[in-house]
Amino acid sequence: MFLGTSDHNLDSKGRVILPAEFREELGETFYLTMGFNRCLQVMSVAQFDRLRDQIRQLPVDKALALQYLLISPAKPVSPNAQGRISIPQKLREDLGLNGEVTVVGMDTRVEIWDKDTFSAFMERQKQASVAEALELLRL
Repeated sequence: MFLGTSDHNLDSKGRVILPAEFREELGETFYLTMGFNRCLQVMSVAQFDRLRDQIRQLPVDKALALQYLLISPAKPVSPNAQGRISIPQKLREDLGLNGEVTVVGMDTRVEIWDKDTFSAFMERQKQASVAEALELLRL
């Protein structure tokens, strides 16, 4: 399970350090792909394979849409000796990742956000969705 949030910097080559506990759980090789809400998703090989299997079970038009969004931009990566992963330039450009990023543990996957985009997203969540969700949970 991936938990926690931390801020990091992309270096000039588009590399970022993932927290050690995330790297341990992800394994030696894992996948980067487009995420939802303008973030990068990081998934273990097993999680990515489950996603691919689930997409294949969908009606063809829905499967194709998700394959273009999630499967075609996917890239397998392995951390270097310093624990850094290289984010492909196309994904960095498409997601506005440069400079400061926020790494977020999301249970079965990790997300990497532009720091300012994540802060703005969290403010919107606090104002609307969280109150409704907590009410449903009866907390």
